[in-house]
Amino acid sequence: MTTTQALCRFLCRMAQGPEADVHGCCMVPVNACSHAVEGFTMQRRTNPQRGFTLLELLVVLVVLGLLAGIVAPKYFSQLGRSEAKVARAQIEGLSKALDLYRLEVGHYPNSEQGLQALVVAPSGEARWTGPYLQKAVPQDPWGRPYIYRQPGENGGEYDLLSMGKDGQPGGDGENAEITSWQ
Repeated sequence: MTTTQALCRFLCRMAQGPEADVHGCCMVPVNACSHAVEGFTMQRRTNPQRGFTLLELLVVLVVLGLLAGIVAPKYFSQLGRSEAKVARAQIEGLSKALDLYRLEVGHYPNSEQGLQALVVAPSGEARWTGPYLQKAVPQDPWGRPYIYRQPGENGGEYDLLSMGKDGQPGGDGENAEITSWQ
């Protein structure tokens, strides 16, 4: 049986029901049926009852709400940790730039010169060959400038720190200070 014959038989069954083959009405020559096959188009039957019920939609919304309630707090807690990690990385980068400045100039910039000495040559520094940063001095992830003190008050030659999210000394978690000496 060819594909065309099989399609003709299928169309006949669709039109007359499953008993059509038993009575032999689908035993027509292929030529008689082939013109019907060429013009045949599949039409999608529509069901006016299709769609979601209100209960199904409410169940989906409740499940999505539960997922959001579980995932959102974890996501936002990670966001706070990532800001602290960015601040630590920036402090490390600034510390390396300060060390390079010291190697070339012979001393760290004083508190008055600040971190700007890494980008713009301070007056009276003939051995300055910077800039020691590729871009401007960055601000901490919360939009405040880093605090630079020289000489340092915590056992080092300088102190470099961010006050954390709240901008106040002390604090825990996101509000804790991020420093170059810890």
